[in-house]
Amino acid sequence: MMRIFLFCSLFCLVACNAPLPDKSASSEISIEERLATLQDPDQSEVLVVAHRGDWRHAPENSLAAIENCIRMGVDMVEIDVRRTKDGALVLMHDVTIDRTTTGKGLVSDWTLDSLRQLQLLDGLGIPTQHRIPTLEEALTVCKDRILVNLDKSYKLFDQCFAVMEKTGTEGQVIIKGKKTRQEVEAEFSAYLDRVFFMPIVDLANPAAKEIIEDYLENRTPVAFEFLLDDPSLASVDQFAAIREQGSSIWINALWPQLCGGFDDERAATDLTTYDWYAQHEIDLIQTDRPALLLDYLRNKGLHR
Repeated sequence: MMRIFLFCSLFCLVACNAPLPDKSASSEISIEERLATLQDPDQSEVLVVAHRGDWRHAPENSLAAIENCIRMGVDMVEIDVRRTKDGALVLMHDVTIDRTTTGKGLVSDWTLDSLRQLQLLDGLGIPTQHRIPTLEEALTVCKDRILVNLDKSYKLFDQCFAVMEKTGTEGQVIIKGKKTRQEVEAEFSAYLDRVFFMPIVDLANPAAKEIIEDYLENRTPVAFEFLLDDPSLASVDQFAAIREQGSSIWINALWPQLCGGFDDERAATDLTTYDWYAQHEIDLIQTDRPALLLDYLRNKGLHR
């Protein structure tokens, strides 16, 4: 048993401190260039979005996971927001802290000061030196360096926006939600000209076409995040038309049911899996393997 523990500890140490691919000086991209690419679907460059940061080399949703993404040249980091008992916004995916920290219970039952005493766990469940960051700390790290996608944040929109204003990052953040245009405008109309909002649309939803067309006709979003279980859906053939109307296409390569089976784990053993994204001119790919995807795209001339 002790040998197993020592092996896991050693594996954790190596994985969390393994060298990451540095972007070369010639591949440095400014935040202005990334924003221009985000807002122009009529170009070939693909934006890479790292899911919960670079969680293979640092705890998910940690400042280190964000820094790793910046270092390797990722375009956007996806992070999750929760609110503590005393109203602070912190980075945490689950409603509980059980899976990712040395504590137990709901995020909403802990004060910020108490959460600060905990350690973040790595992917093997081993405690690290990293602590739970606040949203303000995370956005300060990201400012003028990397685009940000705030997940789990729709119900916290007002408070998130206040933090974005405080850190001067409102121009580089995407808020998203599974909402119709009417719902979004009714709830957040005061903000929609000051921040990027991206609708999430499940293409298997019978109302998907109606939702998409309504956005395109009345409030063209910077991008649509599409959930795609079946790559043969007729909606896939409409991607080009959507891009022509001004919205980029975002697909999640995280697991098979989100991308029709063209997922990161399949790509890890067969890199041609990512060819589907190039063939369909996908503009943004959210990934759990940012280094692998970046290498693929750069070799294809689709990323600097």
